[in-house]
Amino acid sequence: MAEDATAPAGSDGAASRERREKIRQRVADEGFVQIKALAEAYDVSVMTIHRDLDVLQSKGWLRKIRGGATAQPSAMYHGDVRHRLQAMAEAKRKLADAAVGLVSPGASIMIDESTTGLSVAELLPSRGPLTVITNFLAAVNLLAGKPDIDLIALGGAYYPAYDAFLGLRTCDAIRSLHADVLFMSTTAITNGHCYHQSQETVAVKLALMDSADRRVLLVDHSKFTKNGLHQLAPLTAFDLVIVDSDTPEEQLTALRTRGVPLHVAGSDAPLP
Repeated sequence: MAEDATAPAGSDGAASRERREKIRQRVADEGFVQIKALAEAYDVSVMTIHRDLDVLQSKGWLRKIRGGATAQPSAMYHGDVRHRLQAMAEAKRKLADAAVGLVSPGASIMIDESTTGLSVAELLPSRGPLTVITNFLAAVNLLAGKPDIDLIALGGAYYPAYDAFLGLRTCDAIRSLHADVLFMSTTAITNGHCYHQSQETVAVKLALMDSADRRVLLVDHSKFTKNGLHQLAPLTAFDLVIVDSDTPEEQLTALRTRGVPLHVAGSDAPLP
C-alpha cells in the first residue's frame, strides 16, 4: 500500500490532502461511497480511509456511516453548501419574498452564511440603494458589482464546506460595523432554541445579532425536525421569525405560546 496504516493520525502531507479532496469530490458526486472501495481506489489501508473521513466529517464535507460515507443530509448532518442550496428551494424563495418587504432603500443589511439568506440576497439589487454586509462568499459573488449595492465582505478564515468566512477575525470585523437589519437562518430548532453543529458558526451569528438593530430569522418547516449540537439563542431573541406556510399549525401555536414574534410567509397578515 502507498501509505502505511500506522502513520500518525496527525499526518497531513500533500498526498493525504490530495486524496481527501478526491474522496470529498467522489462522495459529493455519488452520494455514498464504501470505505473498502475507497481503500482499494487509493491503494491505502481501511484505517487510513477512516482517518480521512474523520477529517472530512469534522470540516462538514460528509457524514460517516456504517461501512462508508454519505453526502446526504440527516437529522444531525445537514449537508455541505451544495446540498443545502438544493434543499427546500421553493420554501426559501417564499421566505425571501416575505423578508424583502422589510427592506427600505438606503438601509444597511447583514446576511449570514445560510442558503436562505442567499435567497434574500438575490432580491436585494431591486431594492437599492443598499449596503450589504456578509461573510458568505456565495452572496459576495452574487452581489459584487451590482448597481446600487454597496458591498462589505467580511474576511476571516475560509471554511469551504460553508463557503463562508468564520472565526475570530470575522467576529472582530462584524463588531466594527452596525446594520439596520440582519437576515439569518439556523440549522435546527429544538424546544424554542436555535442550534448549530459548529461553534465557529455560533460565534459569528452571535456577533451578527449583536451588531444589528433588527434581527430577522428565516426558517422553513424542516428546521423543526433537525438537531444541532451547539445552542445559539432562543427564538424570542429575534425581533421577527418568518416561517413557511408548510409549518404545522401545532408548531405555530407552540411558537406563539412561547411569545415568539411570528409571521407566516405568503399569509395575508401584514409584516410587523
